[in-house]
Amino acid sequence: MNKLALRKKYKALRAELTEAQLEDLSLLISNQLLHLPIWSYTFYHIFLSIAEQKEINTDYILNILSGKDKNILISKSDFTTGAMHSFLLTDNTVIKKNSYNIPEPVDGIEIENSKTDVVFVPLLAFDNKGNRVGYGKGFYDRFLAQCKPGTVKIGLSFFEAETETIETFETDVKLDFCVTPHKTYRF
Repeated sequence: MNKLALRKKYKALRAELTEAQLEDLSLLISNQLLHLPIWSYTFYHIFLSIAEQKEINTDYILNILSGKDKNILISKSDFTTGAMHSFLLTDNTVIKKNSYNIPEPVDGIEIENSKTDVVFVPLLAFDNKGNRVGYGKGFYDRFLAQCKPGTVKIGLSFFEAETETIETFETDVKLDFCVTPHKTYRF
């Protein structure tokens, strides 16, 4: 299935969600995560939600990670190189939105991407084989390629898997899991 068409379809589906639906679905996804065998790791990378894109509210997951006393990593994107740099989220971390409305740390303690154990991956769509469609800039594929081989990659989606296989490119990195409000997919 064509990534461009899927981006358009899922952006439109997200746009239809009310704020109440977005919060309810985000909470359901967070609760589903509690059943995954991922809680013995140390470094967890999570995206901070872009409210304007109606992304999953990751605040609920941040609360779980904090409550479990995990090291939380958030990223800062370099739009010149296409790289993502991970920073440890602390009480002193200052977060500002960049020109794309992505909340990012201003500065802080940078952690090598290769130390990441678990990554919560944003996406627009995914299929039953663990392929995903993001926004099309390749930031996460480049980032995931820098993580260690055993890093657990977990997609988060409001919607269920596409039944048709999504087109892939050589640089695409597959997910290990994808969690929706009502189901967890394992690949």
